[in-house]
Amino acid sequence: MEFFSGLFNYWVVIVLMMMGFYMVISQHNLIKKIIGLNVFQVSVFVFYISMGKIEGGTAPILADGIEIYTNPFPHVLILTAIVVGVATTALGLALTVRINDAFGTIEDDEIDAMERSDREKDREAIS
Repeated sequence: MEFFSGLFNYWVVIVLMMMGFYMVISQHNLIKKIIGLNVFQVSVFVFYISMGKIEGGTAPILADGIEIYTNPFPHVLILTAIVVGVATTALGLALTVRINDAFGTIEDDEIDAMERSDREKDREAIS
């Protein structure tokens, strides 16, 4: 049991990562795929934050008696990644709205069927 409790943060990262990946590959709804990507991103954030924390470490402020400092660089990277993740999510949702306006659905298998039927109609019109 100590093996699992000592590596709890890694198990959380693996579970979140696999949940997000499964949502992306198994769902046909574009909104659910975007949510899956966000869950996957959160797992990467948790991984970096947990790797950046040193037990017993303090903020990197020079003071007497402090010998162990926590590196702030992973946390800065995660703040940047969160901003990029929010922008990517907003772009994905905006594209989903445009796709819904164009096709009347956000299910990717229905969109594929519509695209195939349009291509067949174009081939018949050319022939």
